[in-house]
Amino acid sequence: MSFEDKNYFLAKKKYLNFLRKQEILGEPFYDKIGQFNNFYIPITNNIYKNFKKKKDTLVIGLSGGQGSGKSTIAKILKLIIKLRFNLNIINFSIDDYYKTLKDRKKMSKKFNQLFLTRGVPGTHDTKLLLSHLKKFKRGKFNRIKIPQFDKSKDDRIKKTKWKSVSKKQDIIIFEGWCIGAKAQKKNNLKKPINILEKKSDINLTWRTKVNNELKVKYNKIFKLIDLMIFLKVPSFKYVYKWRLLQEKKLKARSKGKKTMNNIQIKKFIMFYERITRNMLKDLSKKANIVISLDKKHKLKKILLN
Repeated sequence: MSFEDKNYFLAKKKYLNFLRKQEILGEPFYDKIGQFNNFYIPITNNIYKNFKKKKDTLVIGLSGGQGSGKSTIAKILKLIIKLRFNLNIINFSIDDYYKTLKDRKKMSKKFNQLFLTRGVPGTHDTKLLLSHLKKFKRGKFNRIKIPQFDKSKDDRIKKTKWKSVSKKQDIIIFEGWCIGAKAQKKNNLKKPINILEKKSDINLTWRTKVNNELKVKYNKIFKLIDLMIFLKVPSFKYVYKWRLLQEKKLKARSKGKKTMNNIQIKKFIMFYERITRNMLKDLSKKANIVISLDKKHKLKKILLN
């Protein structure tokens, strides 16, 4: 599609407006027009090409470390695809499908106290998520109600406020930090990767359960993905730095509701560290589209595998 196309200019205008609103709560976006032309346009062209080839609902998996910008990028891709190609498209997060606080309390008593903290495989409602993705792919449903999760309350919101989808979608953008992650070999689980595992998972019950969930239930979900996009962070230390920024935005939006301080966030990302490091090795080579981020959080390079 040519740069003269009016839909290109409309998409660019909406994209810039979206970024301006985001900047109110966080750091400035660098090289906005360059990022639009050199990254978002080629990526959306690739997505459209895959959609035309499939001729049916295309499920895109979008993953990356904590704070890498998954939600923002998913919204930008949705905005551009909708305006440029006039397609029905929705985006939602695996975070929307977190188990209720009540269910995680049960898990923490049955397996390990660490399951009280949301995030890792095992803390999502995989049964509901798998059912919804299958319905989206079949395209035959009256209505799908996507759960909504309030992170400031650490629990789901009322079902009456869930997002309702009542028509077939051309493209689904399914984003989340662990999407596309693979289970590790049992021997690789033995050595603790951080102080959290060393002190709170002495018998390996937590990481073994997490690994088994990835191997079976999450693998079934990830097999429904048609196109995988991976956001590659410069190193794991930036996960902490960018997650701090994410919490700052959450605090600004939550209007006095409970959020985490720096020490709590440092502990929180330890829950994600093992799988995140493994994904950096694995998905950097296996994802269909790998987007490398630089130290300023800017899109640096695209690799099509």
